[in-house]
Amino acid sequence: MQKVVGSIPISCFASSPPGQGFCGLGLLGRSPAGASLLAVVGRPTSGAGDRSDRHALGVPAISSFFGITIAMYYDDHGHPHFHARHAGNQAKVRIDELEVIESSLGRRQLRFVLAWAELHQDELADNWSRARLGETLREIEPLQ
Repeated sequence: MQKVVGSIPISCFASSPPGQGFCGLGLLGRSPAGASLLAVVGRPTSGAGDRSDRHALGVPAISSFFGITIAMYYDDHGHPHFHARHAGNQAKVRIDELEVIESSLGRRQLRFVLAWAELHQDELADNWSRARLGETLREIEPLQ
């Protein structure tokens, strides 16, 4: 089965047990014109195990800059927030107050993430709402 994220087709694969699966496409990088080509890095289609399994499969990436990937889970709970990953470290940042919930990122990367989030706070809130409804998340411009 194929789905479309933006204008990019992705493939969905069934797995065992029945009713579970995985949709995904690798991070594509940039087009010749310099446009960012981020897509769903991967997400379970339904009932694909516990939260640690879903972390291993990946999540929808909504932005990427300076080696930092910004993502949002479809099934997350709690205050609206997003996740940032860089070199094996991560941070979770609350969207409405731009409060760092937890972080193992370096100070420089965390400053980049917070500066980016301040610029795109409304878009992050919109993506959080879209994720709660199971809708396709919109890509957000990277920090430059």
